[in-house]
Parts: sequence; structure tokens; C-alpha cells
Amino acid sequence: MERTADALLSALLAGNRRALARVISLVEDDAAEAPALLSALYAHTGRAHVIGITGAPGTGKSTLVNALARAYRAQGHTVGVIAVDPTSPFSGGALLGDRVRMRDLAGDPGIFIRSMATRGSLGGLARATADVISVLDAAGFARILVETVGVGQAEVDIASAAHTTVVVEAPGLGDEVQAIKAGVLEIADIFAVNKADREGADRTVLALQMMQGLAPATTGHHRAAGPPTPHARPQPGPQEDGSWLPPIQKTIALHGDGVDALREWIERHAAYLTATGGWARREATRAAAEIERILRDRLWEALLAGLPADCFAQTVAAVVRRETDPYTAATRLLTYAP
Repeated sequence: MERTADALLSALLAGNRRALARVISLVEDDAAEAPALLSALYAHTGRAHVIGITGAPGTGKSTLVNALARAYRAQGHTVGVIAVDPTSPFSGGALLGDRVRMRDLAGDPGIFIRSMATRGSLGGLARATADVISVLDAAGFARILVETVGVGQAEVDIASAAHTTVVVEAPGLGDEVQAIKAGVLEIADIFAVNKADREGADRTVLALQMMQGLAPATTGHHRAAGPPTPHARPQPGPQEDGSWLPPIQKTIALHGDGVDALREWIERHAAYLTATGGWARREATRAAAEIERILRDRLWEALLAGLPADCFAQTVAAVVRRETDPYTAATRLLTYAP
């Protein structure tokens, strides 16, 4: 088994795509040899720029990822794509439709696409997403695009997994004010207003500018009462105080319009992070999140391993019967002694 693992690692580091796919499968399946493989690969990581693409359903995230991958390939960069799809609560499977939507990239040797099912994980990512990012990083992919599920406003886990987070909006999905309310926008390093050829794209941009405090408040389609206050609008990107003002880039991913400009903003953000020490801080955030996840998983496994086979089920039943409450039940399980 050890010789097989060594051969698999050597093949992966040499660029063998079958070995890469095999290692990712072992990681996703939580195979017994996965932790040792990941440990051995870790020394070869730390070179990739991880780019998260998130947003509501219908904004065209997959098409935008497809277009970004093409733009990066045109610049000579290798690209790994992780597309996270929701798991069916009934069958346990997933459509993994991004492989279908991105099939025109499949023949490019500089691109590797992997669809992943969430398998019940929340936050827009699959449980093993961070591990698969590490595998692609070790395999030498310079840019790793991670597309989240796209199920709502709770997909903030990507912020702790990526160096640069692109939040995708699109016109025609409802009241533009919803863009201001969505908590997921707080994680944006860059906004992409996709499908910008549709009616309402300018209103979507204005709503985002309002959220940033760069545009006067409006009521419906009209400006608020009172004379406008003249002020110089800050330019997006690095600011004098060292902060970063997220740019708002219009795109029409289906035709490739605005995609190169979006790619340039992503690269400028990477340069900003490097210049200000932000890259190291985000690496620390990524490492902390991964350690926390591993600890949580292992502590849960250790807790269950120390309980009798039916103890947890009996405790759940007791809570359902209102014989105890969840907090007391959790305390009893944590302090269980046979």
C-alpha cells in the first residue's frame, strides 16, 4: 500500500492526470490513505492563486468560470476548476451539471475540471473542497477557480478558502435592493455584474455602489429628496489608507465581454494582497479554517467512538420526547462515562 501511494504521488507531481483524478477521488471518499497523501503533498502547495466564484442561482457563474478559464489559458496559465453542486436529499447523488456546461474545456491539457457534491455540507462548499484545492495546487495549477453551489446568501465559506472572492450578480433576478441586503456581498473582493446586456444592469451596478456608499440613496427609480452632495468618487482597487475598494465589473460571459477586464482585476487584487501582507493573512485564515474543520471532524468521530452503539440515538429520542433538552443532552454525551 505504501509503495502504491508513493507511486501515485510521484505520478501526480509529474503531471499524470489519471493519478491526479485518483488522489482527488480518495480524498473525496475519505479513504484511509487520504490523510497520508495530503500530508505528503502539502510541501508542494502554496503556489496557486485560489479564486472563489459565488452568487445566487441564475447569475451565470458556470458560464463565467468557463470564460475565465479560457482567458487564463490565453495568458498561458494552467487552470484547475472545482465546481460544487448540491447533493440530492433523496438519492444522495448530485447532477454535477458543470461538467456538462464546461465540456468545451475538457480537451485542453492545461485545464482540469472536477465537480464535487456537497454531501450535506453547508456554506456553499463540499467538505473536501479545501483538500482538493491543495491537491490541485500541488499538481501545479497556477489558478484554481472554485465555483460554489449557488443556493442563497449563506455561501460565505468560500471567503476562508480563497485568496480572491468574486461575487456574481445579474439583473432581472428581483429588486436591486436585495443586493444590498445579501450578507454574501460582504465577502466580495470583486463584483461581477454578469448578463450585462440585459435590461436593469445599470440599476444593479447602482445598487452595489449604494452598498459601498459611492452613490446617493434612491427610492424606487428616483433619487432621494434633497440636492446632490458633490464628492469625488473613489476609484476601485487599492486606497490611500491601505484598504481595497471592490471594483464592479460588467460582463457578458456568454460572449466573453468584460471577462479579460475581470481577470485583470483578479490579478490586481493578488498583487495588492502581496504588497500589503494580505496574502499571508489570507493564508493564515485558510490554514486556521482547515485545522478547525479537521479538529471538528476528528473530535466528533472520537466522541462517537467512545459511546455505546445506541447511545446517541437514545439521546436524540429523549430530546424528542422532551425528557431532556439539547444542551443537557450534549453535556451528558461529552461527559459520558461507562
